[in-house]
Amino acid sequence: MSLPIYVADVEKSYPEHFRRKRKILHGISLEVHAREVFGFIGPNGAGKSTTINLLMGFTQPDAGMLKINGMPTGNPEARRNIGYLPEGPRFYENLTAMELLSFGAKASGMRRDDFLRAVDPLLDQLSILHVKHRPINTYSKGMKQRMGLAMALIHDPQTLILDEPMSGLDPLGRNQLKNIILELKAKGKNIFFSSHILNDVETLCDRIGIIHRGRILFCGKAKSFLDSGQDLESKFVKLIKSADEEHATA
Repeated sequence: MSLPIYVADVEKSYPEHFRRKRKILHGISLEVHAREVFGFIGPNGAGKSTTINLLMGFTQPDAGMLKINGMPTGNPEARRNIGYLPEGPRFYENLTAMELLSFGAKASGMRRDDFLRAVDPLLDQLSILHVKHRPINTYSKGMKQRMGLAMALIHDPQTLILDEPMSGLDPLGRNQLKNIILELKAKGKNIFFSSHILNDVETLCDRIGIIHRGRILFCGKAKSFLDSGQDLESKFVKLIKSADEEHATA
């Protein structure tokens, strides 16, 4: 059985000044297993969003391999059964939630009658059913984040890739999203998400990957990482500081 997400020895650089290139990812490898919640964490600029952009096929690696359900990420079929939430989602803001979700459902190949059965329960679950006929430009930041989640979930994908899904949500919204993630896991979905909110990662995740300066420092079971009895934030900070010290003396 193919892994939902497979990343092996991936490198990525971007052009910088005077034709030089800055390496963002240094041969990273990770795996997301079936029916698990995987948390991808690291400081700002560590390479999390670059990795997600590669997984979604928005850009190509310089070296290495990325697969979704056994297929190369450049294959459009690999993305057909993915729900994707970008960090800070952007919309055609003059459209309503119903119009946007109808477009998203059609783009994913969803039948119209299936969409009509699914849309109201989903919007109700995300607490935005009451604004489904209002244009998106009237939504608050938290409501727009919920709308992004609705776009990711409308076609009932098997694998979810969520970039900072808690961003812009108040404590009630975060609690609501955590419950939704746990419900999706109970349904057998595969969930990969990046986050700066380590308490949420500790609560939700079966396995974690920690990235810093474009290198994977840890990838495995969350319980194994925390075997010393420390909480995730304390252990994470200690690992990052140790890596920085090694980098400074290298």
